Amino acid sequence: MTLQKSVDQSTILLGERTKLKDLLRLRLNECGWGDEVRLLCRETIKSNHGNINVDEIVEEVKPKARQLVPDSVKKELLQKIKTILIEQEGLEI
Repeated sequence: MTLQKSVDQSTILLGERTKLKDLLRLRLNECGWGDEVRLLCRETIKSNHGNINVDEIVEEVKPKARQLVPDSVKKELLQKIKTILIEQEGLEI
């Protein structure tokens, strides 16, 4: 992918970014992802006896939280991005 094409795609997505974030937030709430991440955070704090800061919690929980995102949510978001790009730029993906 050329730099120009990458910049064009980024520009297109900027206008849709809020909609995509809202969709992601909705889907994650529907599947209970936030509750699972909260439990991971609590377990992390307990395992460190409360001697942990926010940055350390994020560092430890982030990879696990990403794995907890259901494949169906990832696929839906990817398809939505592809659709936006095709509709607005006429790109073949």
